[in-house]
Amino acid sequence: MAQMMGTFNSGGARLEQLNRWLQTVLDERSPQLSPASADASFRRYFRVLPSDETSGETYICMDAPVAQEDTRPFITVAAMLGAAGIEVPTVLEANVEEGFLLLRDLGSQTYLDALSAGEAPGPLYEDAIVALATMHGAVDAAALPPYDAEYLQYEMGMFDEWFTSKLLGLELDNRQTVLLAQTRDALVAEALTSPQGFVHRDYHSRNLMVSEPVRPGVLDFQDAMHGPMVYDLVSLLRDSYVRWPAAAIDEWIALYRELAESRGVPVGSPAEFRRRFDLVGAQRHLKVCGIFARLYLRDGKASYLQDIPLTLEHLQAALRPYGEFSNFSLFLRNTVAPAMTEALQRVADQRADDEDGETTSHEVPAP
Repeated sequence: MAQMMGTFNSGGARLEQLNRWLQTVLDERSPQLSPASADASFRRYFRVLPSDETSGETYICMDAPVAQEDTRPFITVAAMLGAAGIEVPTVLEANVEEGFLLLRDLGSQTYLDALSAGEAPGPLYEDAIVALATMHGAVDAAALPPYDAEYLQYEMGMFDEWFTSKLLGLELDNRQTVLLAQTRDALVAEALTSPQGFVHRDYHSRNLMVSEPVRPGVLDFQDAMHGPMVYDLVSLLRDSYVRWPAAAIDEWIALYRELAESRGVPVGSPAEFRRRFDLVGAQRHLKVCGIFARLYLRDGKASYLQDIPLTLEHLQAALRPYGEFSNFSLFLRNTVAPAMTEALQRVADQRADDEDGETTSHEVPAP
């Protein structure tokens, strides 16, 4: 989840519907709500305050419009993780028909908030890696949707459609198109041959809470699948929102391998594991570039644009050690990176025009 910005709007039929449900489950005439957060989907979250602000427990309410979201996966995965001893926002009340959940409140400080405030990363990340190894060792993911070749290809397809084509305005020639297809196929093969199990799929600094007494509190797990477990470690250590030195990443990878192996998770040799970390990670970075571009172009969420350059850095770093991807690495360096710089400049120019009242479009001007 990303922090919600701006003034809380208490109007609207949807909010009235939510208030009526909360009145019923909490036995309160007029529950007090404040914005807690929103994420990259259609979900939004409110903190439910006690009528007497000096006492009582706070809750989190998820508002997930049923036309776009389904709360049932959240309920299912929350139960799976809770049974494994992972700190999650327990579902206290559920209204699946209308798309509302009342959840235990894990606090308001994310890992990213804590890091931005200067908290030392070591203890935070050690806790997160312990939780991740526990999750991978204890959760039976066999009943979850498969993170299969078709879905992996679908995700990487967003890089082509939304990022290189619609955001960057690149028209790829036949050689480049074939290169992208070959790269995607190779990354899919790597993902499918990696040890499979529970995959959170969004295990990073914005979805981990500095909860007490147990941390991290783990959020946004509703899209979990059965797939390559190393994916989650990539999400944590090559986060799109924070950059870590290579030495720190190496140390945390070693810690995860030790803890995961002790919990029965297959990790292979250090070299095998590092290859999986890099190449399964490359699939994720391709997908994320596409998603961030889509969030801007389709949904008007411009803040995600600033996170694409770091994601591209992660992608280039992941592929650099492997000679079979050298042509794709050259494509990223010589074609994609300069086009991204130009696109960001066009967006900056467009925003300046918006401020002058000359345009209100969210589309990137044509190159």
